[in-house]
Amino acid sequence: MFFERFSSKNLHRRKFNLLLAGLGLALTFSACKPKAENAPTTSAMPDEIRIGYQVIPNAELLAKAEGLVEESLPDTKVNWVKYSSGGDVNQAMAAGDIDMGLVGSVPVSTGIATELPYQVYFIHDIIGANEALAVRTESGIVRLEDIKGKKIAVPFGSTTHFSLLSTLKDNGIQPNELEIINMTPEAIASAWSKNEIDGSFVWHPTLGKLLENRGIVLTSAKQLAEEGIITADLAVVHKDFVSQYPDALVQYVAALDDAVELYRSNPEAAAASLSSEMGLTPEQSRVAMDELIWLSASEQASAKYLGTADLPGALAKILKESAEFMVSQGAIPEAPDLDVYSDAIYSQAVNAASGSVASK
Repeated sequence: MFFERFSSKNLHRRKFNLLLAGLGLALTFSACKPKAENAPTTSAMPDEIRIGYQVIPNAELLAKAEGLVEESLPDTKVNWVKYSSGGDVNQAMAAGDIDMGLVGSVPVSTGIATELPYQVYFIHDIIGANEALAVRTESGIVRLEDIKGKKIAVPFGSTTHFSLLSTLKDNGIQPNELEIINMTPEAIASAWSKNEIDGSFVWHPTLGKLLENRGIVLTSAKQLAEEGIITADLAVVHKDFVSQYPDALVQYVAALDDAVELYRSNPEAAAASLSSEMGLTPEQSRVAMDELIWLSASEQASAKYLGTADLPGALAKILKESAEFMVSQGAIPEAPDLDVYSDAIYSQAVNAASGSVASK
């Protein structure tokens, strides 16, 4: 495990975090350097934090597997709540059941459009080959045009739903020319094993199970990204939580940043750690992890992604464009102005965690 391989570094970190917690300071540490030195400090830390996560091989799942969040917030009870899709996380956030959660960029864009009370504070990953359109070898589907008349399952409102509709549009295929079925990843795996569907645009670990059971990839989010259609898994936080506990969010981001660093420095160990969370072998987990782009907090603080509070990055534009596409598909009535998406980006945590001063 990671802590065995980085024992001296993390022993120091544990002792220091306990000391800081006792003093009520809001500093965080990753590897051997301090983080969030310039973050605004308060003594307020939550008694409990409720995290809506999904089984996706990124920094959050690795942080969960290695206990990095519990280490970073030693006096806070960390309650991990598992969800199957971004739509489910959106519903939980609307109901006030969680404080933060993982949601794909498309459901985030629709969530902001429908005024869900959250902001984006971290990019868990840029989606690549980890999401793909898998079809059965016996389905007769060889090219995209062969998909007409077939049964294709996808979680509605997800990034894969967006990718599927984008693929159809780019190839001149109308959605009503095939049967698109709304299913959770778990239901997709079951329907596939019963020969009830011809294909699915879905993510790992379900994707890997389909490919192992007579499936082939027709296209992927990576190919779409090369064409300018970018999707990502994003971290959202309830506005009430971040207004009350901004330092706790910095601590959490620092834990995520540690996970990114550990993955980059020892991917084999990271894969071994994630294998139990993923339900895959370490080798399969490594393949799934490498199909995503992991970004550090300092990388996310650039104009290419989250930017700063005064100068939001390009993510806001991506979210607005995603929402506009969903409007064209009749999923939401309208997309708000770019300013609304810019206001929904909370970049202070990545800026603080990477050692730079948040703009406000």
